[in-house]
Amino acid sequence: QLQLVESGGGLVQPGGSLRLSCAASGFTFSSYAMSWYRQARGKERELVAGITSAGGSTNYADSVKGRFTISRDNPKNTVYLQMNSLKPEDTAVYYCYAKYGVFRYWGQGTQVTVSS
Repeated sequence: QLQLVESGGGLVQPGGSLRLSCAASGFTFSSYAMSWYRQARGKERELVAGITSAGGSTNYADSVKGRFTISRDNPKNTVYLQMNSLKPEDTAVYYCYAKYGVFRYWGQGTQVTVSS
């Protein structure tokens, strides 16, 4: 059964850090480019960061460059998002996304709330 399961979200104070994980199963993870998206209340879903299938290339939204790092561990079928220097505007539901050709899959999302 194909699954993308995010974890690691929660409540953190401004300036704090969180690491999100997305565990994949049911497909050939190492063939898929992986991304993290987020959707704040009342806003459209936006790309946060992406990584190629082998992990050789990454890209980031301007709003998170220098603060967030995407990485992957193909033997563990897991992609990560390290989030540092968090700001209240980073508050959103964060989604894991897998893409390979016409095959696209979404996780169920994990809530990140940055508040004092």
